[in-house]
Amino acid sequence: MYPQTHTTRERHETVPRLVMCGTLVEATTMRVQDVMTEDVQTVSPGTSADDAWNLMRTKGIHHLVVAEGHRVVGVLSDRDAGGLRGPSVRRNRTSGELMTGRVVTVPPTTTVRQAANLMRGRSIGCLVVTDSTRVVGIVTVSDLLGLLGQGADRGVVSTTRWTLKHRAPHRKRHQAANAW
Repeated sequence: MYPQTHTTRERHETVPRLVMCGTLVEATTMRVQDVMTEDVQTVSPGTSADDAWNLMRTKGIHHLVVAEGHRVVGVLSDRDAGGLRGPSVRRNRTSGELMTGRVVTVPPTTTVRQAANLMRGRSIGCLVVTDSTRVVGIVTVSDLLGLLGQGADRGVVSTTRWTLKHRAPHRKRHQAANAW
């Protein structure tokens, strides 16, 4: 929390902070590199969809990066693969056929706010984090929700809430004119 030497005015002027993995980080400058998953699972476009689905279930993840060598060509999500009821979708198909080809990539220095707005604006579930052409991580909606769930390590600013002391009677609508 805040040191005891802060006055109320000084305490509210400080920058909100978050503690992630034991590290104190300023919330206004939180970067994608601070919340991304670094162990990115990749498959080739020729990998069978069933094998990709089994890899997702085994690792407990929802997104696979589809890459040819070091070049990202798509993202395969569990929804793309048909979900739990999708064996008929996956049968005799490759991950290259089911993947989403329009991959959104961001550098590690992108702020968490920018990443969240990008994901919300494009209605996507993940961003691939790249350092020039090399994949260094992935940020998913679950990562951002985990960050939100941890909350900011700051005090709650209390405000005075005014209550209504008396109420005026409601005006009746005129029957003939349908107006107030």
